[in-house]
Amino acid sequence: MATKVLIVDDSTFFRKRLKEIVESDPTMQVIGEAKDGKEGVALTSQLRPDVITMDVEMPVMDGITAVKEIMSKCPTPIMMFSSLTLEGADATFRALEAGAVDFMPKNFDDIAHRRQDAIKNLINSIKAVSRSRVRGFRPQASAIPASRPTTATASRTTFSSTSTTGTASRFGTTSSLRTASTPAAPASSTMARKPIGSGSAPAPTQGSAMGQYNEINAMLAANPGTPAGALKFTFGDHKSETTTFRKSGKNHSIVAIGSSTGGPIALQQIIPKLPKLNVPVVIIQHMPASFTATFASRLDAISQLHVVEAKDGDMLEPGNCFIAPGGKQMIFEKVGVKTRIRIIDDTGRVTYNPCVDVSFASLSKTYGGKVLAMILTGMGSDGCEGCSILKKKGAVVWAQNEESCVVYGMPQAIVNAGITDLVLPLNDIATSIVKELG
Repeated sequence: MATKVLIVDDSTFFRKRLKEIVESDPTMQVIGEAKDGKEGVALTSQLRPDVITMDVEMPVMDGITAVKEIMSKCPTPIMMFSSLTLEGADATFRALEAGAVDFMPKNFDDIAHRRQDAIKNLINSIKAVSRSRVRGFRPQASAIPASRPTTATASRTTFSSTSTTGTASRFGTTSSLRTASTPAAPASSTMARKPIGSGSAPAPTQGSAMGQYNEINAMLAANPGTPAGALKFTFGDHKSETTTFRKSGKNHSIVAIGSSTGGPIALQQIIPKLPKLNVPVVIIQHMPASFTATFASRLDAISQLHVVEAKDGDMLEPGNCFIAPGGKQMIFEKVGVKTRIRIIDDTGRVTYNPCVDVSFASLSKTYGGKVLAMILTGMGSDGCEGCSILKKKGAVVWAQNEESCVVYGMPQAIVNAGITDLVLPLNDIATSIVKELG
């Protein structure tokens, strides 16, 4: 049976091109089109599609409201299309909180010019979303406040978006990303913490970072490889067995998390539940360049950890959480007794930007086995090679269990590879991190 797709978008041109792209795959069929959210809700109940593509900004009823209506009446996997602006990013995260599974940037240029890499990414993403889980994974209510709290403990620095270009990723190739003006800082930001990464360490040089990046890619190339079974990301190929938490007894200098499809909501169920840890946290989430600053700001507003989009030269500090910027690679280098983040442009050697394998392999060079690494929900197998390298150094590796994943791909890869120490449900991961760190 073909995968049944419902397209909801107010652009006639976009609906037409998207239908052509979807139906170029013989395993998918467009069974309906809607020009606004209200019509999309009605057609969902009438046609019962396997997956919905949903625009964020539409007349009559916007995409966020439509997602809420659909998830309350007829839960269906939904992939959002969003404009590449700060406002578009914020709206997209609200749609994910409402129940959407995943999102892609709405790039008319890719659609109009039939770029094959973008079309392939689009088709694969729609297929993955159609197989995803939509029940038992949503927070009871949006955890993100409409505005920042005014208490001293919740105040943070405001973000600004400096990213104007992107590179190939699971979201396709993007260029000249539009950015909206940064909103004015709320009054509470006057109480914000000092900037991360301040200190007297020597200034980083791009040449040294590229040299390390070449070494990391050589490490990945020299690794024996990922078992064929680890590359599957559909449900049922390998049933994971959730394990009961048991402390490893090892010392950890950093917590590292890799995630993709379903990751933003999963991370909202982990990071805000953590206390201010005595080690830094790094997150590698597959996300476009114009989205990571917004995501970091939203997590920061509800977390005890200070969450920021990583910048080149930032020094890793306990109690802080760094999210790899979209469209770039995040690696690490030792500066005396401290560790510095290096943000570099990819040279086209890897599929994902940022890439979990690249960052995890770099952590193995910097921290050896003193890494608590975990792979959350996501399509594909990114992170398997990096976890394998970390495991050989003595690091502890966890995977999110199948039942709580939106897409059981990346965690399944490391389970199949036999390198996991624990397989945990999403709701247990935060408390397990605290127990493991002691």
